[in-house]
Amino acid sequence: MRRFARVALLCLGCAVCSLLYGLSQLALSLEQEPGGGGRQRQARDPAPPGGRRQAGSAGRGQAGSGRCKNLSVSVWNSYWMLPSDVCGMNCFWEAAFRYEYMKTHPSEKMHLAVVACGERLEETVTMLRSAIIFSIKPLHFHIFAEDQLHENFKDILDEFPYEGRVNYTLYPITFPSESAAEWKKLFKPCASQRLFLPLILKNVDSLLYVDTDILFLRPVDDIWSFLRKFNSTQIAAMAPEHEEPRIGWYNRFARHPYYGVTGINSGVMLMNMTRIRRKYFKNDMTPVRLQWGEILMPLLKKYKLNITWGDQDLLNIMFFHNPESLYVFPCQWNYRPDHCIYGSNCKTAEEEGIFILHGNRGVYHDDKQPTFRAVYEAIKNYSFGDDLVHSLLQPLEQELQKTTHTYCGRVYKVFIKQLTKSIRDLYARRSKGR
Repeated sequence: MRRFARVALLCLGCAVCSLLYGLSQLALSLEQEPGGGGRQRQARDPAPPGGRRQAGSAGRGQAGSGRCKNLSVSVWNSYWMLPSDVCGMNCFWEAAFRYEYMKTHPSEKMHLAVVACGERLEETVTMLRSAIIFSIKPLHFHIFAEDQLHENFKDILDEFPYEGRVNYTLYPITFPSESAAEWKKLFKPCASQRLFLPLILKNVDSLLYVDTDILFLRPVDDIWSFLRKFNSTQIAAMAPEHEEPRIGWYNRFARHPYYGVTGINSGVMLMNMTRIRRKYFKNDMTPVRLQWGEILMPLLKKYKLNITWGDQDLLNIMFFHNPESLYVFPCQWNYRPDHCIYGSNCKTAEEEGIFILHGNRGVYHDDKQPTFRAVYEAIKNYSFGDDLVHSLLQPLEQELQKTTHTYCGRVYKVFIKQLTKSIRDLYARRSKGR
């Protein structure tokens, strides 16, 4: 009788193991079916060296899978950390587990960083205001500023009427002590601070870095959502420096390697900082791959006589050697004067409007590009709580109509196309009590 019980128990165990193995193989086969967005497709997913990935293509299963999206899994992107609609090999169990986890752990706030030095206080505050106006999820601002600006930031930000939805932390400008002088004089004062954010903000998983001359014309949530579109090799997202190679700077003048056809612009940089801290980067200085904190100073020493745009050039060099690590989003997420001063050359903005405006070259503060300045002044002068249509949109459109004598003014409607939609969506959410 005892021998019979042992045999029965052994058979039962074998049956359970067989069932588990069969389900695992079924899940794997479903992921590898044509149109299922399976692992075979994932092997082809990274962008080719120097190539550009179209927004929205990374990490997505093909239409009609009817199940869930596919994403490669690595040691720093474990199953339980994946989004609820992304599956690994054991999709049926993992998706259910992550769904329960996400129900009990609400989405964390969005983290936005900026570096402000010199006369950039007003410009930075205007950028922060634009981020607050339309965003849905809570925001945490990480503001790196010279010591003399801290009290001014506190006085202004403490008056913002969004307690609970917006928090901020002020930091001093800091560089590695042994090379602080070199980093401070690289390009503009404080500009290279952004390179050290993954090493300073060690407890922040993901971060959106922006220059002070950025204006958000749609919710920060929308660019933040690109994090979910990263495939397993991508650690950061940026836009191309130019759309038109004939007017590109890097492809005509650069004396160092750069990403893709026209390089990348680092004024808007979305980062998975956990991945950045853990990645080992290929480089042209040693056959040994180096981590983020190890590669910065050697890069500067090798190329400091050949770089013009400082930290942005260093980022271009890094992603030239590691192109699979970059997610490239369209120009409407980083729209600059170069996209219109020589004629309109950002097609996605013409179709959908500008999502993020980048007023580099100081165009918010002179009369060279009145279209950009009009948007900046409108957001700077808007008072929280006022009607956005009558106090922001309509006065702005009237000012933009005065700029049609310029190339950018001729396409002024792209400056308010998305802004109009953002205002409409905001009022729709408020009417539903969201």
